[in-house]
Amino acid sequence: MREATTLRAGAREWAGLAVLVLPCLLVSMDAHVLNLALPQLTADLRPTNAELLWIVDSYAFLVAGSLLTTGALGDRVGRRRMLLIGAGAFGAASLLAAFAPSAPVLIAARALLGIAGATLMPATLALVRVMFEDSRQRTTAFGIWTASFALGGVIAPIVAGVLLAHFWWGSVFLVAVPVMLALLALGPLLLPESRDPAAGRVDPAGAALSLSGVLVAVYGFKRGDVAGAIALTAGLGLLAAFLWRQRTDPWIDPALLRRRTFSLPLSINACSFFVLYGTQFLIAQYLQLVLGLTALEAGLWTIPSALGYLAGSMLAPVAARWMPRQWMMSSSLLLTASGFGLLTQAGGVPVIVAGSVIFSLGLAPIYVLSTELTVAAAPPERSGTASGILETGANLGGALGITVLGSIAAAVYRDAMPPGTAQTLGEATRSGLADVAREAFTAGFHSAELVGAALLLVLAVASGLLLRDRAGAGPAATTVPRGTNT
Repeated sequence: MREATTLRAGAREWAGLAVLVLPCLLVSMDAHVLNLALPQLTADLRPTNAELLWIVDSYAFLVAGSLLTTGALGDRVGRRRMLLIGAGAFGAASLLAAFAPSAPVLIAARALLGIAGATLMPATLALVRVMFEDSRQRTTAFGIWTASFALGGVIAPIVAGVLLAHFWWGSVFLVAVPVMLALLALGPLLLPESRDPAAGRVDPAGAALSLSGVLVAVYGFKRGDVAGAIALTAGLGLLAAFLWRQRTDPWIDPALLRRRTFSLPLSINACSFFVLYGTQFLIAQYLQLVLGLTALEAGLWTIPSALGYLAGSMLAPVAARWMPRQWMMSSSLLLTASGFGLLTQAGGVPVIVAGSVIFSLGLAPIYVLSTELTVAAAPPERSGTASGILETGANLGGALGITVLGSIAAAVYRDAMPPGTAQTLGEATRSGLADVAREAFTAGFHSAELVGAALLLVLAVASGLLLRDRAGAGPAATTVPRGTNT
């Protein structure tokens, strides 16, 4: 059997990876710094409740809705070009957000940031896939890529705290400007251009269907009521129409979705975000409403889990060198399930922090492996589209996790409250039912975490039985440094 030759990445590729983590770091920070700036922002712009929700949510909505389109466009026009266009747009929209004179302008700026942000993640993932052909190097590269998000979560409160102590609320958006300028300057020098040479024309109708379908579905997830259920159904219908259109004018190869090495890690990634986002939503409320911590104190207690995620991201490539990927995925899922299982016993800050650190240590390798396996399973010429599918699944999984796990916790809470006193925790506290309400909320929290742990256990079994290590398939591979004649 003829050996396949794989080029090993050199100094240029690793320097290029350093450039690629810049937008990842920034996107992670952006999600955190706005929350800390909200009190000052609200006092200055005086948004209505509806406007405040759109200031927070418009970014996430547009990111989720645009990922499939921007990933497919990157395959057609070039991933580096798409990344640089997105970087310029992100910097410009950040300037608009920083100096927004009113809430509607800020909402528009946040929506533009969401569209621009959606160009960044698929492009960075696709470029990592192209730059690192050797599987071990690629796993390491994806580990660094994943770790950048955790690092952003660690430094965001510090950066935002310093800026907000000395400047106005808009200063938190200006952090993006020098970062994007650096990306625009270094990207053309260190990043290769790549595209699908056989890509067809851009499909505006397909783009509209995917964008509107994801937007409406995410909106339905977030509402969580009857109107939300209607919106969710409509969004899923639009996505079904998009998939039907793929039969004749495809962005997504239907055969790729049927391939186990693609669909299984994709599903694991989405389900992991389902459990994570739902849990983070409940932990934030538990720390403040049940344990009585301030928002700042609750935020600081999340730093240990971010450090655990950072450590797990860096250890994953090392473990992947000696452990088959299916068993590494299964063991990581089991570790994560044990962390969520510990949260079912939560009664104070130490248990919350310990459980969070444990599940973060397990989740990081899951994200590294599921990202690498999903993107690597797609043909290199479709890596942008595959990255868009992966990121869309993560966003939809996270939105659904908040809705489902939050609904489970709310249902248990209502059942645990005395008849005729089905109030929110804050209302119950003010009416003298504080202890009963805290116990009811804790019971709901425990139930939601039990469901999350059970889901992860099922995924651990499925991974061990169904996932096969890529290294065992196909021709043997030899690696040579880039630039060497073979």
